[in-house]
Amino acid sequence: MPHADQSQTTQKEAASVYPGPPRPTRVRPTPLAELAGQLGIEAPAAAKESAEATGITHDSRAVRPGDIYAALPGARLHGADFVAQAADLGAIAALTDAAGAERVRAAGLPALIVPDPRARMGALAATIYGEPGDDLLQIGITGTSGKTTTAYLMEGGLRAALAVQSGPARPETGARGAAEPAAAGLTGLIGTVETRIGDERIKSERTTPEATDLQALFAVMRERGVRSVAMEVSSHALVLGRVDGCVFDIAVFNNLSPEHLDFHPDMEDYYRAKARLFTKDRSRAAVINYDDGYGKRLASEAEIPVTTFSAEGHPDADWRADDVEVGQLGSTFTALGPAGQAVRASAPLPGPFNVANALAAITALVVAGIDPQIAADGVAAVPGVPGRLERIDVGQPYLAVVDYAHKPDAVESVLRALRKVTDGKLHAVLGCGGDRDPHKRHAMGAALARLSDTAVLTSDNPRSEDPLAILAAMLSGAADVPTHERGTVLVEEERAAAIAAAVARAEPGDTVIVAGKGHEQGQHIAGVVRAFDDRQVLREAIVAARPESGTQHYTSAAPSASRTQHHDDQG
Repeated sequence: MPHADQSQTTQKEAASVYPGPPRPTRVRPTPLAELAGQLGIEAPAAAKESAEATGITHDSRAVRPGDIYAALPGARLHGADFVAQAADLGAIAALTDAAGAERVRAAGLPALIVPDPRARMGALAATIYGEPGDDLLQIGITGTSGKTTTAYLMEGGLRAALAVQSGPARPETGARGAAEPAAAGLTGLIGTVETRIGDERIKSERTTPEATDLQALFAVMRERGVRSVAMEVSSHALVLGRVDGCVFDIAVFNNLSPEHLDFHPDMEDYYRAKARLFTKDRSRAAVINYDDGYGKRLASEAEIPVTTFSAEGHPDADWRADDVEVGQLGSTFTALGPAGQAVRASAPLPGPFNVANALAAITALVVAGIDPQIAADGVAAVPGVPGRLERIDVGQPYLAVVDYAHKPDAVESVLRALRKVTDGKLHAVLGCGGDRDPHKRHAMGAALARLSDTAVLTSDNPRSEDPLAILAAMLSGAADVPTHERGTVLVEEERAAAIAAAVARAEPGDTVIVAGKGHEQGQHIAGVVRAFDDRQVLREAIVAARPESGTQHYTSAAPSASRTQHHDDQG
């Protein structure tokens, strides 16, 4: 489903403006009979012999003339309930299951009936758009934390390689290197924050797009001269078939820690979902974090050639970090390779975990055939990642950052990293999302209380839950931290007031961190999404707290509520 404020794209051949992500402007029509044959079924009797498809979508509102409409079963509704809308907009047929078949026929559309249409639409989309992934170097990044940062760092390395005409190449199966570099071109990025097609940016709806949108994006990238793409691959995407139709040239594994246990019944199921990316059907080569326990396991179980990396310098890893120097704005290190390479490198964001993210990016880029120093220089040149330890600087005498950390391990990692570069006190603001895994709230409250001098518990996106009930769970975690081990704990339901409270305590040499929402620009409360950007609110709070402003308190009006609809990322 398209994000309500997502940009729209007009095809050159038509005056119409369609919702959703962009589509290619030149598509070779595929006969409906050919698609039926791919599905292993007979062409529908109602289909015209001349019927040809030029697109496919799972969203009835985004149907364009010539589309296949994928009418999928859902938790509450069936996509076939909206087939009349799809038919009115020009769909030529619908892909559905037996439960949706009659409604499709009643709307006058030919029905392509298969037991699990979601599992078939990715490969169908790839066929319709001419197998666009075959013309792109595709690097997929998975793991619990660091996917977004690693994708941005990797894209920086890809850009650097293209800038010196040393473009990336597909890795040879069974080898760490690659033969011939690809032709120079643009780069692409797909992830939680945005999709980039060259320099064009499109706000993301979720970490990994649905299969129909993803294949269309690949086709647009190919059409516009993109030759390589770095993208995040969530466990939801692997389970729900969003990357069906893709074969990644390189699959990267960062780490695994408890998360999404409202979707996965346990950690074993979560691991197994991630491990799907490292099979012969999904990827050609693997880059795996050897410092992570699940990473070591995956390295031994993966069906494809594996290259390992270790930010902790493990001697058994193929690539490892040495001479690590952690700074307030980033870290420097030497990347040591299996053939005696010694490359000076930088992680452009602070924290040991960002050394791991940078090393992951460098390793994957080398596996893609890029010169190690060019890869390292490209990674180091990335100016930052939206909402990932993003610095807010309006001249204040202390460090202020916004970060997306919203799970216990990530919260602990970012607080420990900031503690190392903070001379004074650490003031942290954090909430937990509603309608999501409730088990992590206690641990997140405990981590904030233990590792901060001031822990301000507040609302994140409470959604349909009572914000105070969420705060109570976090507070119980904070209360379990022994008195002598915890900082001052404050509870402030209003997020803007909580940010102001942390800023009011900041003195020269301190650090203020607002965690949990990162790049997000809305707050979900009781079915309403109100405009709220932690970066903007933190900046305003710092300015308002200046002595010359005449007040030491946050005075900006709270962001106004809106009825903007938002479809949550399930990455």
